[in-house]
Amino acid sequence: MLSTDAEILKNAEAWRREGRGVAVATVVETWGSAPRPVGSHLVIDGDTNFLGSVSGGCVEGAVITEALDVIADGKPRMLEFGVADETAWQVGLSCGGRIKIYVERVD
Repeated sequence: MLSTDAEILKNAEAWRREGRGVAVATVVETWGSAPRPVGSHLVIDGDTNFLGSVSGGCVEGAVITEALDVIADGKPRMLEFGVADETAWQVGLSCGGRIKIYVERVD
């Protein structure tokens, strides 16, 4: 795993220069317990290669799926994930927090 968000974003730029479709997902808001802080990034290409992290578990899988749609149609999305404590482990929000993630295509 890459050590800094700057390195993750540099890789996204390199992927774009190679001609790949690329999206960047960024944690823009958290409430309660969240696995990754505001400002964390996940970059995704059109072949589902990815670097970085915005959460974990099923949340990250859902973000990658949405990112593929963003790459295809160019429309950014604001995603929100939040669960009750009883189901939090299943989606990667281990203590029941909420997170908002903005996903945009890199052009």
